Amino acid sequence: MSDSPPEDQQISKAEQAVSKLDETLSASAGKVANGKVDPSRIVDLIDQIKESADKLAVDHTSRGDLKIISRTLRELRYAFKVFTPYRSRRKVTVFGSARTRPEAATFQQAVEFGRAMAAHHWLVVTGAASGIMEAGHIGAGRENSMGLNIMLPFEQYANPVIAGDTKLVHMKYFFTRKLMFVKECDAVCLLPGGFGTLDEGLEVLTLLQTGKRDLVPVVFLDAPGGVFWTEFQQYVERRLLGDGMISPDDLSLYKLTDNVEAAVAEILQFFKVYQSMRYVKNKLVLRLKQKPSDELLASINANFADILTSGAFTAEGPLSEEKDEPDLANLPRLVFRFNRRSLGRLRQLIDVINKG
Repeated sequence: MSDSPPEDQQISKAEQAVSKLDETLSASAGKVANGKVDPSRIVDLIDQIKESADKLAVDHTSRGDLKIISRTLRELRYAFKVFTPYRSRRKVTVFGSARTRPEAATFQQAVEFGRAMAAHHWLVVTGAASGIMEAGHIGAGRENSMGLNIMLPFEQYANPVIAGDTKLVHMKYFFTRKLMFVKECDAVCLLPGGFGTLDEGLEVLTLLQTGKRDLVPVVFLDAPGGVFWTEFQQYVERRLLGDGMISPDDLSLYKLTDNVEAAVAEILQFFKVYQSMRYVKNKLVLRLKQKPSDELLASINANFADILTSGAFTAEGPLSEEKDEPDLANLPRLVFRFNRRSLGRLRQLIDVINKG
């Protein structure tokens, strides 16, 4: 005879868990309605989330699975709440080892990098722990720092720069944390680190290479004269590129340097003319800070036709579908039908636009 509770009791427990989830969603929707977002524009999405939650009970979802879903939703809701007031400021995510000592050259590089980015009014986002993460925050200062701390049984307490700050989020899951690192940033800087740093860096490159994340500048920053990332690059070129696992254009998705000024310049240059991008149906729209000249437009059409599915590159104003972003209405656009595959070439195009 089975010791498991009857099926109707299992369903009842699932329904109770889903009911609590629905209450959370309703409360969240109410907060949005009282905030800056027009509730009429999100009510359908809230309803879809509730519908999925209701189906969890019908699917006889286990309590363990429900706990994962519930915790994930709560973590992301709170993280979005923390980051929303700072969406208008550029942010750079800094990755690197938590075990790097203050006397290490890479620690000092991270301090200088954080200080330089804060001087340009950028926020520095790190994992909020010790080592490279603390160094980035030391350079940026508490006012210009944000943190996404992972809760571990060892090694991962919030550093004193960001501890207790309202811009610090504690997260249980690595996947929700990595989502926030990548979603909320405008640039990524990687200093030497272990498994975690390599995991984070390669995931960023994967998302950029596959178009799952809008393009951002990625810099691998080493200690002066250091070889950590140059040896990584040698492996990439010898094995990944040499064996045909990536294309030569993929190497344009990131830059290696051992110089802080060069790292900062790479990030700032990316946004010199380019502002942002958005897909509108079958078109890619690059929002720019200045209209491309006739000569530049002709050059782009001559040299980047390989990334088009049809038509040509055209200089236009905002498309009607972009009316939900009135703050960008004054920016000129470069509009084209992108093949959605050649992301390395797209990065090269943005570099050409920024050089004018």
